[in-house]
Amino acid sequence: MDVGKRTSRIDVRSTLLEAMQDSMTCLSTDYTIDELISVCIARQVIDGEVLAQGIATPLVMAGYLLAKHTRAPNISFASAIGGALVDDPTAVGLTRVEKLWLSHPLITFSFAQIACELLLRFQPKEFFRPAQLDAAGNFNNVAIGADYAHPRMRLPGCGGIADVTTYYREIYLYVPRHSRAVFVQCLDFGSGLGHSPDRRLGAGPCYLVSNLGQFDFDGGRMRLTAYHPGVTVDKIRAKTGFPLHISPDLAETTPPTVEDVHLLRTVIDPLGIRRLETLSGAARKRALRDIVSRENEDVST
Repeated sequence: MDVGKRTSRIDVRSTLLEAMQDSMTCLSTDYTIDELISVCIARQVIDGEVLAQGIATPLVMAGYLLAKHTRAPNISFASAIGGALVDDPTAVGLTRVEKLWLSHPLITFSFAQIACELLLRFQPKEFFRPAQLDAAGNFNNVAIGADYAHPRMRLPGCGGIADVTTYYREIYLYVPRHSRAVFVQCLDFGSGLGHSPDRRLGAGPCYLVSNLGQFDFDGGRMRLTAYHPGVTVDKIRAKTGFPLHISPDLAETTPPTVEDVHLLRTVIDPLGIRRLETLSGAARKRALRDIVSRENEDVST
């Protein structure tokens, strides 16, 4: 074969490969809000960190796994399920999540070890989802209503939130459905400590992402730092139950890349379990039934 022709073919292949790689790093115009939230979570992850994964938080898990596949290959995961430390979890699961986490852990811990040693020593990065949140970052996951014994709504409970928020140096939050019912002037009950004059250790929340934007807590008060594409500041203000501070460096959230969306849909969470946190009512029930059916089909095949 002519050397010139061979070189030409190699050049063409190289150019095509570079073009494919460039296309994956381009910003996507085809993404959903759950994917954008997971991407924002992934962008907060630093390589080498230990990440704490709570129960029933697939949006967070999808973000963690996206970080593992892209920007932070050396992260490890501390799971509330089974008290396991894992460095290579599989895709997001629903009915088989225990097996996915516990099939090959690096080590397992008792609850006492987790509460008294692991969390205090490593202070893993963790995203909490508040049911109510005030401007100072204090939050409630216990009950809604004036009477604790007979509330309008009994919430899942705070788990270890009441403990770790008193000493964590960094607290991260996410709210899949931004509303005045979540962002309130005054909590019905407190179960997570924010920026409080009573704080002795650690610090309050430093970052929050919702389906409308991103926020920090500059000066101990929630502040809008970025609005998501298609969302206005006025809409965010209207959906927030207290006066909202605005960063002087306010910007639009950078959309996911084509690679981000591809990984989320085909590798990390092909069943779309992350969507459940953005849905409610009948829509959530339909999505849940569909996911369980598809996951069971995968097991049987």
